[in-house]
Amino acid sequence: MGKKKEAKPRKLNRKDQSLKRLENFKKEIVTDHHTVPIDVLCSRLETDIERGLSQYKARQLFMETGPNALTPSRKTPEYIKFIKTITEGFSLLLWIGASLCIIAAVIEYVYRKKVDTDNLLLAAVLVLIIIMTGIFMYYQQNKSSKIMDSFATMIPQKAEVIRDGQQITVNVKDLVVGDLVDMKFGDRIPADVRITKSQGFKVDNSSITGENEPLLRTNQCTNENILETRNVAFFSTNAVEGTAQGIVIMCGDHTVMGKIAGLTARLHPSITPLARELNRFMTIITFWAVILGIIFGVASIAIGYPWIDSALFIIGIIVSNVPEGLLATVTLSLTVTAKKMALKNCLVKNLEAVETLGSTNVVCSDKTGTLTQNKMTVCHLWYNGDVVQADISEDQYDARKYTETPGFDILIRCATLCNRAEFINTRTPRKYIMKWEVRGDASEAAILKFIELTRLEGDPDEFRKAHKKLIELPFNSTSKIQLSIHALANNCLMVMKGAPERILERCKTIFINDDVEELSDELRQTCEKACFELAARGERILGFCDMEMKDTYTYSYPFTIDPLPNFPTEGLRFVGFISLIDPPRPEVHNAVETCKTAGIKVIMVTGDHPVTAKAIAKEVGIITTDSIEDAALFYNADHDETKDAIVVSGTTLRELQQDELDAILYTYNEIVFARTSPTQKLQIVEGLQRLKNIVAVTGDGVNDSPALKKADIGIAMGISGSEVSQQSADMILMDDNFASIITGIEEGRKIFDNLKKSIVYVLASNIAELAPCLMFIVCNIPLPLGILAILCIDVLTDMLPAISLAYEKAESDIMKRTPRNPNVDNLVTFRLYFLAYCHIGVLEACAGFFVYFLIMYEYGFKPNRLFGLRPEWDTYYINDLEDSYGQEWSYEERKQLEYTCSTAFMIAVVVCQWGDVLACKTRLNSIMVQGMTNWFMNVSILIETLLAIFLTYTPYMSYLKFYPVGLHCWLYALPFSGLILLFDEYRKFCIRNYPRGYFYRETYY
Repeated sequence: MGKKKEAKPRKLNRKDQSLKRLENFKKEIVTDHHTVPIDVLCSRLETDIERGLSQYKARQLFMETGPNALTPSRKTPEYIKFIKTITEGFSLLLWIGASLCIIAAVIEYVYRKKVDTDNLLLAAVLVLIIIMTGIFMYYQQNKSSKIMDSFATMIPQKAEVIRDGQQITVNVKDLVVGDLVDMKFGDRIPADVRITKSQGFKVDNSSITGENEPLLRTNQCTNENILETRNVAFFSTNAVEGTAQGIVIMCGDHTVMGKIAGLTARLHPSITPLARELNRFMTIITFWAVILGIIFGVASIAIGYPWIDSALFIIGIIVSNVPEGLLATVTLSLTVTAKKMALKNCLVKNLEAVETLGSTNVVCSDKTGTLTQNKMTVCHLWYNGDVVQADISEDQYDARKYTETPGFDILIRCATLCNRAEFINTRTPRKYIMKWEVRGDASEAAILKFIELTRLEGDPDEFRKAHKKLIELPFNSTSKIQLSIHALANNCLMVMKGAPERILERCKTIFINDDVEELSDELRQTCEKACFELAARGERILGFCDMEMKDTYTYSYPFTIDPLPNFPTEGLRFVGFISLIDPPRPEVHNAVETCKTAGIKVIMVTGDHPVTAKAIAKEVGIITTDSIEDAALFYNADHDETKDAIVVSGTTLRELQQDELDAILYTYNEIVFARTSPTQKLQIVEGLQRLKNIVAVTGDGVNDSPALKKADIGIAMGISGSEVSQQSADMILMDDNFASIITGIEEGRKIFDNLKKSIVYVLASNIAELAPCLMFIVCNIPLPLGILAILCIDVLTDMLPAISLAYEKAESDIMKRTPRNPNVDNLVTFRLYFLAYCHIGVLEACAGFFVYFLIMYEYGFKPNRLFGLRPEWDTYYINDLEDSYGQEWSYEERKQLEYTCSTAFMIAVVVCQWGDVLACKTRLNSIMVQGMTNWFMNVSILIETLLAIFLTYTPYMSYLKFYPVGLHCWLYALPFSGLILLFDEYRKFCIRNYPRGYFYRETYY
């Protein structure tokens, strides 16, 4: 028997390849390159810790692996984007309408040799509306499509490499795994590098973690998680201090930054709730129009009409149901709201995102810079045995409580001298001290500003100059202290600061109870307890101590720290703690409370430490209880108590299965995720979306970009936000303030309400436009309302009033409602249709027919004469048609009367729409409560009227089938307009007072 032929693996198409890459990018990085001994790593990568790779080996690896660069995602051609813009959603319905108009014109020409200018003009107008709104939407969307270009700006150009023992400069793209690279402060890290040597090397990992604190890098592995360990520097992060050497362990797409970039570029954003609603509306209106067209088409054939007439009837009914001006109305209404939000520091990039924020029921917020001020600030002092709240206000009113107490001056003297930060250039007025620019570490900068505010020792710069620094031991990760020695008048003073436990172990005495005492075990426990309480608040604590040195150590003593200090560094006097924190923005607490009142869950997702995250969450109101769950115990079999809130660390999150994460997201209303990676932030968003939530995500760093892209609405920061995050987001907070989101939520809810009102307003006139077609077909009367008149109503007179509803102020309960459920609370509902079609629409149609029949009567055609008259009326060679009084009418005279009636019918609809737009101002409130302060609406009603007057009375409008009518035609419709407004006021009165009654059940939309 022959061997069975092996099946060839199926070649993946482009879509499958993209999905496979996306799944790979979503996986957490699992590697031991940072944990194995350095000699094992060198053997694995065939490199040398001193000489690096050989030139031959480097070229060979480059040929195998390609350049050290981020692979761009496949770009969609711009013309394809534009075509998609004008053929998706509601535009598709307008294309169908335009196509049917052209088909109708072709049928008329082929079978009757008649050019149907009405249908051709309508088709042209529909295409123009599609193209104009398409260009506008394309422009808005195109501004946010350059994500990979933003990542490219973060990549360095050159790198210092050691190959064959020689240091050379190469292009970063030429780096390969195993290369030995040199790095110094000011450089961008050229790849993911394992540190082999370092000297005070610090990096800014904010693009990876979102936290701005410089992080020390050494050759010691401190964590199995590569994102947490100290012996790896990441691609495209910045070196801010010191020097280092290391071995490249990952390049290009395989780096941590490469995975973030690939994930962000290949994620497909979720379809917006508004887009889903408009697609649903399009489906409903299309189904309704087609069914209605078929029913009356079949009925017309049954009555005895030729098939050509029946086909034209079907097309006419379908086109009459298409709200031609609605696409432009929705687009312009969203634009109006976007501009209003821009004035309130919310810059909207994607128009549909305006409404999405209003539908949001979960906000995942970053901590640093969004909930907090993104600046370290002194918040507490501990000295002389007491904890004191630091006053950082300009007037220093509360500072009087402690500036004159014993011990404070000693602590401030120590903090002033043991501080390397300095103010930059000319200082602004003192009332802006907290905004002064400082050169130095963030913690030292905060302490320097606090010292400048107190001015206890005068100008800190002058004080330091008066007490010259003789020697300094900079902070390092081993000792965790910083010390310096300064000259006093007669001797020298040593000052020291650092980690509280390291400071306390070097102290022998303490300043307490206004005196210096021995640092007993009891006092040491008191200090440690104070330190623990401050740390539990999420504050960063620094200990301070000093010592007046013996007479041996004078100004001229040859102090040295190399190799070891030649002076005592123990037996010091402990003087206190200073704690710092990145404080919450003062307005955030109220904003979080408003979110909760509005039924919106706020979740903190941060890269910071769990203790700090929990403290800030409690301070801003995200967590309101002390009953906080330990996520590690959530699935413990012996754990049966469910608490009110939960804090989940990145380590715990990494071990959770998908259903376990979903259970946490569903069970708890108060959640904090800490120490999260970019991939984990994305997992949290996807989990919330699986639970059918509408998710908003805020962020400012590159690490936030995947979650921003995947969220229903991504919100980036305008001041501190990276270019990548801003490109990935749908909206940008120009003031970086979480409280601005509340403005966006309110505007989003308001635009959804107002779009409902606009749709009711627009649909109401549809019945008045459709009914004449039906009467024309069924009752054989002369056409009451022509196609051009319908077109003018939809795209001229109705447009501005419909848009003006976007300017209508919110009703009083808008932020007290729960977020709408997209599966239930739709943009267009049966109740909305019922109100628009069967109440307001019917009244408008009655007004139109009332005017139509009255004018026909005035000219001699009684209603009973009109029924069944259409075949003779439209026969061009009959020029002696008699009216009810025996007068003969030629074809041209009849058509002039028909167009006059059509104009009067249009006038009646316009007059009724006055009452309709006033009725649509509110869904619940009385117009007496809402008022008439919407001046855009007031002016739009005037313009609507002027347009109707222009069409009716301008000379030569007869070419467009408009003829002048008397003033009485306007007055005939006025009672119907008033009746619409009075009926709607009564309807809303019943809804407010009888919430379970007929009008609420059937008409509250």
